[in-house]
Amino acid sequence: MIQEISRLDSEGICFCVATLVDTKGSAPQDRGARIIVFPDGKFEGTIGGGKLENFTLKRSLELLSLDEVKNVEYCSVNLQKDIGMTCGGVASIYFEVFNRNPWNITVFGAGHVSQSLCRFLVKLNCNLTIVDNRKEWLDRFDDLDGVKVIHLENMSDHVKSIPCNSFVVLMTMGHSKDVPILNEILSQEIKYPYLGVIGSIAKRNSMEKELREKGVENFDFICPLGANIGDNSPPEISISIIAQLLEYKDNFFKTQKRK
Repeated sequence: MIQEISRLDSEGICFCVATLVDTKGSAPQDRGARIIVFPDGKFEGTIGGGKLENFTLKRSLELLSLDEVKNVEYCSVNLQKDIGMTCGGVASIYFEVFNRNPWNITVFGAGHVSQSLCRFLVKLNCNLTIVDNRKEWLDRFDDLDGVKVIHLENMSDHVKSIPCNSFVVLMTMGHSKDVPILNEILSQEIKYPYLGVIGSIAKRNSMEKELREKGVENFDFICPLGANIGDNSPPEISISIIAQLLEYKDNFFKTQKRK
């Protein structure tokens, strides 16, 4: 596993390694057991399975998605009191995060433009999440590695799981699906570095009218989105959106560095 960690690190892949560094009493694995966890939830290795492993996977994913950069963490877990295992031992786990990139992008929608856009985005150094209520469209992303794909009927339910430093793009099947997501974001006054919705000025006006009827008064989102370049084909729309995302990303991270 050490060779695999070295390989992943050299290739610049983002991942977390959790190592069982000490045990007292009963424990499901020996000291030195390791697990490698990736941002999309996939993992390699084991530290014993069951509740301890579930705890480790959950904490690894949290560390990979934190707003602030946290590269290492040490924690001691009472197997009975903390996670409800019948054995009464204590496990100490050391977490190491490699190549964590704080550029989180969430795309709502997996349709034609999203299929093009996300295939460009995976070539960039970002953590990409795609959300849609249509499994058949999400399945088309099976060939992409390192992407978190979420099938959710009520897509607005995912808003609470989005890190506040995320760049959020809405390109669902229509404004009837976009509005509930926008309402969830704007009504809670969540301020993302980038919030864009695909569509025309007419669509924006229609969405603002619906949102106003729901009590929303702040319309701090980009629509139409993308740089003013290219035609209306999915590849060129995608390039225009990426150009805008990169501009906002550069400005956002420059501001973060000055803080």
